[in-house]
Amino acid sequence: MPYHLDERLPDFEAPIEADETITLLLPEAGHWRRMAVLYDTVADSVAKLAGEGDRPVVVSGDCTTSLAVVAGLQRAGISPSIVWFDAHGDVHTPQSTASGYLGGMPLRLLVGANPEVIADLLGLEPVPERRVVLVDARDLDPPEAEYLAGAAITRCQVADVDEPVLPDGPIYLHVDFDVIDSGELPGLLYPAPGGPSLKKVHKAIRRVLDTGRVVAVGGACTWTSGHGAAALVEPIMTGL
Repeated sequence: MPYHLDERLPDFEAPIEADETITLLLPEAGHWRRMAVLYDTVADSVAKLAGEGDRPVVVSGDCTTSLAVVAGLQRAGISPSIVWFDAHGDVHTPQSTASGYLGGMPLRLLVGANPEVIADLLGLEPVPERRVVLVDARDLDPPEAEYLAGAAITRCQVADVDEPVLPDGPIYLHVDFDVIDSGELPGLLYPAPGGPSLKKVHKAIRRVLDTGRVVAVGGACTWTSGHGAAALVEPIMTGL
């Protein structure tokens, strides 16, 4: 899905070969409305595949596509838990964000904040906080840290990802590749130094997959083209 939010990326570098590429002519409207039109189509594709027993893998240029994937799973009758790898929290709301960046909000929207923004447009039901594991999130803004301190979301480091900390039930596995240390992954839009190595992230993702409970995977390719990041993370995506 070659988009960053509602803007198509004609030179999008994906770490997998796509069976289906979703692009649409979006209406002249606000960002969330445009994204809702796009995500409705993505959700239908996810629902079809998940309903047939397949495990859809959706890659795009940001994390907001997760809203479409979870909505699609729900349309297929699956109520997923979430395991979310990210250098950032993505738990801002329209009220808490200082930058206004929409890509800093999807996890908070998935657990039920501000449903009028996009969840209501997709028929997306909130995922209970207790069924969410946030991995790493080393770069938090103060409002995000304050929210997470009182939330039921489980937090852990990449090295600690294993069955005991994972949520029950079917899992939506979301990986923003900026969870990898920025020194190892060039060209990131929002690099965060001091993170885990690519090798450690790969091993942690395999431990989640080895549960046999992953029903969909989202890959946020949060980089600019021409730096070779896609090739570096391709081994992580192989075999999904």
